[in-house]
Amino acid sequence: MNKLPNEKRAQILSVLCEGMGINAACRITGASKNTVLKLLADAGEACAKYQDKAMRNLNCKRVECDEIWSFVGMKQKNVPQEQQGQFGLGDVYTWTAIDADTKLIPCWHVGTRELESAYEFIHDLASRLSNRVQLTTDGHKAYITAVEDAFGADIDFAQLIKMYGNAGQSKEDSRRYSPAECTGIEKRRITGNPNIKDVSTSYVERQNLTMRMHMRRFTRLTNAFSKKLENHMSAISLYFMFYNFCKIHKTLRVTPAMEAKIADHVWNISDVVALIPEEEPKKRGNYKKRVA
Repeated sequence: MNKLPNEKRAQILSVLCEGMGINAACRITGASKNTVLKLLADAGEACAKYQDKAMRNLNCKRVECDEIWSFVGMKQKNVPQEQQGQFGLGDVYTWTAIDADTKLIPCWHVGTRELESAYEFIHDLASRLSNRVQLTTDGHKAYITAVEDAFGADIDFAQLIKMYGNAGQSKEDSRRYSPAECTGIEKRRITGNPNIKDVSTSYVERQNLTMRMHMRRFTRLTNAFSKKLENHMSAISLYFMFYNFCKIHKTLRVTPAMEAKIADHVWNISDVVALIPEEEPKKRGNYKKRVA
């Protein structure tokens, strides 16, 4: 069985983490498309398992949450009638949480924008925290029910609601490039006693931009998009591993994982490759030669 050298695997994952698409990664590294996709799937699964284990008993103080839109296969408006409502085809949302102090991404969830996904995401977040936190989200109503169910009264929760204006925009521009200019905000206390000065979604929204810059499939107004949900989720898992453990944050001068005390050094892509389990060699069948 042919095995790709670790140096080659590290090269492929590096270009993917820096925002290069699958086809471009194939051209740069000389690897086949099937090889790149197989490596992405293996790395994504290994990164998801490692981060699920590492992101426990976190001592976060201020957490911000948001959901970022993307699509898989085709735009929602192009999904055939018989496939409407099928998850993994059309609109897909990635729910993310960020620690405002360490910039760590403790968890994420790929799903719809409905209440069920909000429940799974917020319950996962609650299971990773070791203390009471101040939580800020946007005005999405699903957060209110999900946070109450996951945290009860043991949280300081507020929502930052933005008002937008579309004055001077055509209907077509409003649909393609909305939301438009922010005309005002409202900070609304939901549970507990949140510090109003700390009610913000700036960090998580900036993180959304970083996601779009480092994953080609998230880049807007281009022809780049995920063809399969499995590849989409693998790319997200690999990206968060790179962001949390490998990429030095400019303001922190260390990685978010180091700032959160769950890593003691800056990881490189070779360390990520080392997380991928070795495949067992396939056993060859005991074929007997036919004698005429």
